[in-house]
Amino acid sequence: MVATSAKRYSFEEYCQYDDGTNTRYELEHGQLIAMTPPKGLHFLIAQRLERLFTAQLQQREESWVCLKEAGLRTTERKSRMPDLMVIEEKYFMELLDEALIFEKSPLVAVEIVSPESATRDYRYKRSEYAAIAVPEYWIVDPQEEKVTVLIFNEGLYDETVFSGIEKIISPQFPGLDISPQELFELP
Repeated sequence: MVATSAKRYSFEEYCQYDDGTNTRYELEHGQLIAMTPPKGLHFLIAQRLERLFTAQLQQREESWVCLKEAGLRTTERKSRMPDLMVIEEKYFMELLDEALIFEKSPLVAVEIVSPESATRDYRYKRSEYAAIAVPEYWIVDPQEEKVTVLIFNEGLYDETVFSGIEKIISPQFPGLDISPQELFELP
């Protein structure tokens, strides 16, 4: 993750920004931060979780969608790009012709940790997601072979760490049936 310039952008400017390179950016204190492309394992984990979440969502009466590469505004001058997020379909439909950056809290946000993102994912995004009351935040850490599920409770997150063959428990996805070992398994 690299800052692109000293120029400060408003949230509105960030939503319109396109440098023609297909580079994904987060907005941090008004500064554009280039996101490094995901490695293969990162992609496989995101794809696996997206399939699992989508299967769970199809069993609900409410309409929710699981999205990759969508933005989430966390403060006046910050916007993050969780690896996955689950958002109400009606909010997705409102942005069909606009930048896919949500100002509504998702049901679930997922960050897949890479060596260069560990502090950001475990510390900064945790506090930012708590500040906007994201009900469930997953920190998926392939290096440590663990999944931390954080549940929003009275302004803070209660965390449970899952590793090995222990099944991941998610209040938002009670029918989920996967362990960290299975999640990190190569095809």
